Amino acid sequence: MKLRRRFVQVLAPASALLIALVALPVGGSAAVPLPASIASTGDSITQGYNTGGLFSDNPASSWSTGTTTAVNSHYLRLKARNAAINGHAFNDAKTGAVMADLDGQLVKAAGQTVDYVTILIGANDACKGTVASMTAVGTFRSQFATALQHFTTALPNAKILVASVPNVSTLWSLFRNNGSARLIWGLGKICQSILANPTSNAAADVTRRAQVVQRVVDYNTQLQQVCAGYANCQFDGNAVFNTVFTTADVNTRDYFHPSTSGQAKLAAVTWAAGFWAP
Repeated sequence: MKLRRRFVQVLAPASALLIALVALPVGGSAAVPLPASIASTGDSITQGYNTGGLFSDNPASSWSTGTTTAVNSHYLRLKARNAAINGHAFNDAKTGAVMADLDGQLVKAAGQTVDYVTILIGANDACKGTVASMTAVGTFRSQFATALQHFTTALPNAKILVASVPNVSTLWSLFRNNGSARLIWGLGKICQSILANPTSNAAADVTRRAQVVQRVVDYNTQLQQVCAGYANCQFDGNAVFNTVFTTADVNTRDYFHPSTSGQAKLAAVTWAAGFWAP
């Protein structure tokens, strides 16, 4: 009897431990509930610009809240796992937006009482006519911090995914030797802080491009640091910045915005860096 009682005493805590381990999701942390609503904020990238009509927004192809199956947005991925989100996706991004506009967009998202919001903004802060006109790093941080504070105060339980600012030098690397791209960049005055004189190897031009890339790196540092101050905010770990885009991932209307395949790639890398990745 004593031996049996001793065996049961040992077995009981072992069984409890086994049950606890089985109950834990992969990774050993509590599962994050699936959202029943989503809003996207940002600029023309999140509006799917130039993936539909000529030089126009096409939110259906948005990496975040789009409905185009070829993109497989966050919204579609979530809907496949939680039908309650169906019809509850809002695209609050605006073409041409800079960080100063994020606060207004997040106020709008808060008014929609969403469970989940994505943020991808900052490319237009670096893509200016000149290096001198780029948004200052301190200003960028302050604007982001204010926007995040207002949103989290309004919706303290909402999950926030902050995507890093893309490496705009990728466009120069991919298309600097493409005559059509150079023509459109020049005529459209597109991101001249980095895309001006694309074939030049002069020291001044090389330095200018490096300054723009460094500014984007600095922006991403601010995004990471500010986001880290909120329990429900997750930075993508520079996943977007480090993404390797090909010529097929950029539309050939402006040689600047993501194509449908580029949107799909954005959806994939940000999803993998987010709350509900495998």
